[in-house]
Amino acid sequence: MYRSFIKPGFDFCFAFLIMCITLPLLFILGFLLFLQNSGTPFFSQVRPGLKEKPFTIYKLKTMQDTRDDQGVLLPDNQRITPLGKIIRKLSLDELPQFWNVLKGDMSFVGPRPLLPEYLPLYNKKQKNRHNLKPGITGWAQVKGRNTISWQQKFEYDLWYIENQSFILDLKILLFTVGKIFKTQEVNASGLNTMERFNGNN
Repeated sequence: MYRSFIKPGFDFCFAFLIMCITLPLLFILGFLLFLQNSGTPFFSQVRPGLKEKPFTIYKLKTMQDTRDDQGVLLPDNQRITPLGKIIRKLSLDELPQFWNVLKGDMSFVGPRPLLPEYLPLYNKKQKNRHNLKPGITGWAQVKGRNTISWQQKFEYDLWYIENQSFILDLKILLFTVGKIFKTQEVNASGLNTMERFNGNN
């Protein structure tokens, strides 16, 4: 009942409300990033969603497309801009994902959508993380975000799937608001993003 009817309705109404409230901020950040990133304020990427169905996720673009002499993108910590660092620390880069929630691709709470190239690397149990819509935030995010291992992340995702409830979702949302201001969990080992998942071996 909660997963099939109540949660989707809550997601839609809450996403619509937040989009209306944050639209001026999104416009300002989008304009600044438009100037900073040569006319490309948004970042989009295909991710696997519910039942591994691909969808396009949207974020504010916090990194420039700077490449080396061989045409390879420079490391993340060399491409992220000062404004991008602030946006990332406050999780404001996630604002466009409310559009994904309105479209029904995502939920507020659920396993984070990862890269499609990770799909063949999951074991049978880990594949179950796609039995729910991906979320803007999730149990793994409030338990450690980018400071925990991939195995821990997957364990938290699977635990959430088995224990999903309104109270748990509310708890995760409240924890998320608190952790937005605790920037020590944004980076892992000095990097601006989590290291790539290379399988279980």
